[in-house]
Amino acid sequence: MEYGTVEADPLILALTTEADAEQAEALARQLLERKLAACVALRPLTSLYWWQGRLERSQEVQLLIKSRASLLADLDAAVHRLHSYSTPEWLHWQAGSSEAYGLWLRESCLKPLNPDGSGPAGGDQPGGAGPAG
Repeated sequence: MEYGTVEADPLILALTTEADAEQAEALARQLLERKLAACVALRPLTSLYWWQGRLERSQEVQLLIKSRASLLADLDAAVHRLHSYSTPEWLHWQAGSSEAYGLWLRESCLKPLNPDGSGPAGGDQPGGAGPAG
C-alpha cells in the first residue's frame, strides 16, 4: 500500500455526547451528510461530571463516530461548530478493524466523483445494503 491511498488512511473512533436524542441524531446526520463519518452509533446514558465547580448528573446521548484519520481536523471543526454544548466532550483515537470493514468505512467517507470522473460530486449517491455500523 502506498502512503496517501485510501487503504493506508488509518481508522479513527471519536466520542462525544449530546443533550438528547434529537440533537444527537441531528449532529450525526450532519456528519454523515458531509461524509466526515461512515457511521455514528447513538446510545442513551446517564453522565456524572464536574461543571463550573458542581457535581452534575444528566441524561445524554453518546455518539461513537467512525471515520478516517485524514478527516479528523474537519470532523473536529464540524463537531465543535454544530454541537449544542459550549464545551463538548471530544475524545478520539486510532482504531483497527477487519480488512473488509475497514475498506467499507474508508470508502464510505469519500465524496463520490462526478459522472465525468472529475472531483467530488456535490450530492450523495444512493448505495446498496452495507454492513451495520
